[in-house]
Amino acid sequence: MSSELPRHREVGLTDEDVLAMYEKMLLARTVDERMWVLNRAGKIPFVISCQGQEAAQAGAGFALDPAMDLIAPYYRDLCLVLIYGHSARDELLSAFAKAEDPNSGGRQMPGHFGDRQRNILTGSSPVGTQIPHAVGMALASKMRGEKSVSLVSFGEGTSNQGDFHEAANFAGIHKLPVIFFCENNQYAISIPVKKQIACENVADRAASYGFPGVVVDGMDAVEVYAVVKAAVERARRGEGPTLVEAKTYRLVPHSSDDDDRSYRSREEVAEARRGEPIERMRSYLTSVGLMDETKDAELRAKILAQVNEATEYADKAAPPDVSTLMKHVFAEGGTETNGRSTIH
Repeated sequence: MSSELPRHREVGLTDEDVLAMYEKMLLARTVDERMWVLNRAGKIPFVISCQGQEAAQAGAGFALDPAMDLIAPYYRDLCLVLIYGHSARDELLSAFAKAEDPNSGGRQMPGHFGDRQRNILTGSSPVGTQIPHAVGMALASKMRGEKSVSLVSFGEGTSNQGDFHEAANFAGIHKLPVIFFCENNQYAISIPVKKQIACENVADRAASYGFPGVVVDGMDAVEVYAVVKAAVERARRGEGPTLVEAKTYRLVPHSSDDDDRSYRSREEVAEARRGEPIERMRSYLTSVGLMDETKDAELRAKILAQVNEATEYADKAAPPDVSTLMKHVFAEGGTETNGRSTIH
């Protein structure tokens, strides 16, 4: 009888951890699929998907401590924010643009995550702007003598933006506790990765800034966990940043406004689906005796009930009051000085 431990235990995950990972991945996929149905039914205006990237996000999320580590997610990070405490109801409230949406009170597009109470930095539409913000959070942590780590995620297309390079350079110089987490899903909207970067991997760029770059199979949640956990531990020791590139594949169009048939074949997508992360995680759990068909069916039924309840609640929830239209757009509490309003 083999004495070898299952891979998840080798890297420090318990049986309960990997089952919880799988549950979050399934929840993210189910919420995502529901939003596509709602969009096509004319109920919600926009969807930008996490499908194909759930394992990368689950691995990264479980390697962090949500009680103290900060995340600056990008628009596909549905699974990551679910790990950080958001619910199906929260994200469907956002999709329906309702007042109870914890991300923005119904003011932002779906995928613009943010929740100060849960250490989720608010994002904005221009891609990459969250990267220097995450580095700023890491700088604050270092200056305060704290042990918190910042993780900022982005796509491989965004790694070509100036925001990434400036942030990486600053973080490398100052050895800041930040993890640059690139979810390389092979396409920047319609541009394949081979037309985006001249080097083989985005992670190769890390050497230019004086810190490690690591490539990992982004379809394998356990392997992503191991790599990100090592980066977290390195950051907590004061050794500086790490660039982690998780190789994934975007299984659906860029967004609900995109037709991906114009730039990639159906055969390519079908081939990618054969190694997609939900099935890979289910197969792994089955192979180590933690999952079977009955347990999987029960879990999926439980998650579907959650998403059905969340959909019904969000659909019926109240929209934002028109009086709050300008809230958080302009500073409030001005005083009059020499006939002019001074904004504090």
